[in-house]
Amino acid sequence: MGKVEGIIKSEIIRLAKREVRKISVPLGRDVHALKITVSQLRKAVLALERFAALQQREMEKEGVPLKATPEEVKTSRFSPRLIRSLRKHLGLTQKEMATLAGVTIGAVYQWESGKFDPRGEKKAVLVALRKLGRREARKLVEMRRTPIGKKEASPSRIKKGKRRSR
Repeated sequence: MGKVEGIIKSEIIRLAKREVRKISVPLGRDVHALKITVSQLRKAVLALERFAALQQREMEKEGVPLKATPEEVKTSRFSPRLIRSLRKHLGLTQKEMATLAGVTIGAVYQWESGKFDPRGEKKAVLVALRKLGRREARKLVEMRRTPIGKKEASPSRIKKGKRRSR
């Protein structure tokens, strides 16, 4: 009887292994395919994260664009006194205000003296400046003053022009 028991036992084990293999081999293939997919997705996510970080750095370099909606620009009014008080409120000099607005110092002076009024895009910049606080304005001035990637010229690198003696 022992021999028959051993044969039946080995046959049961063989059939059980065969059934387990039928189930596990396709699952193994699926797991392998899923691992490859996850690996590809990880690489794609890493590439996208790098791209997003690069875009974030670019946006930080450019700074926050000073924009206002057309309705705000249309309804806003500026007087020389208001322009001067806005500049003082933000703690800016005329030169810094000119840097932010993208105009010359003379233009800011003429706005404040009432000789000219800001128009179009410059008016939109002034409306956007109303929404900023001192810190944000200071940060924008610093970002616009020293563009990243450009070094300020050192005195040794500046070419000296010829002087005429009179």
